[in-house]
Amino acid sequence: MNRRESLKLLAGAAGAVATGGLIGRPALAQTAPAQPSGPYKLPPLGYAYEALEPNIDAQTMTIHHQRHHGAYVNALNGLVGKYPELANASVVSAPETLLSDLAKVPLDVRTPVRNNLGGHWNHTFFWELMTPGGAKEPAGDLKAAIERDFKSGNEMMDKLNAAGLGRFGSGWAWLVVTKDKKLDVVNTPYQDTPHMELAAKPVVGVDVWEHAYYLKYQNRRGDYLKAWWNTVNWDKASENYKKAMA
Repeated sequence: MNRRESLKLLAGAAGAVATGGLIGRPALAQTAPAQPSGPYKLPPLGYAYEALEPNIDAQTMTIHHQRHHGAYVNALNGLVGKYPELANASVVSAPETLLSDLAKVPLDVRTPVRNNLGGHWNHTFFWELMTPGGAKEPAGDLKAAIERDFKSGNEMMDKLNAAGLGRFGSGWAWLVVTKDKKLDVVNTPYQDTPHMELAAKPVVGVDVWEHAYYLKYQNRRGDYLKAWWNTVNWDKASENYKKAMA
């Protein structure tokens, strides 16, 4: 899914709201996406669509989860016929194993696998990384590592915000563990994950595609990034760090 297609989808969904369509606001908390046929499923958020307000609005969360993430899941299930290895239980449960070595994927399906499996992995990571009412800052080993490699949590957040603002067009900004077990901030284009060319393991990641923020923040990506930190599940980030360091 490219940027133009994403914006058309966003505009169409917004139009449905304006005309009293399926995703009208009164039903946001109750709306459940239909599960596609195939090995890949759209994971539940674990919280209501409005739970992250006022930082991320319910309408954006609904469209982002159901329509955008759902499109990657549907596309993956459609690719299984062309590349049956996608249906392997090990790939379905841990897509990063394949994303780390895309050279194994036949060339004729490599790009759609990269885009859709990457999109599915990134968004699953993103939903789990956010929570309403969570801890306000990192703790334990993650806090110590941030202070070691960035001097302070504020410096790390400033650098990640800069990476998100510096990603031209669509993509992601990440706090990662590098191959030498240090923390670093990077960004990736489109639905690329840090596992690909960077061989890094993500701890924190934020979606900076316009569909992630445009309904509330319009072109103010910087405002979205600042507000997004209020949603971060630092307990989950600590789990990600522990896993990355193992």
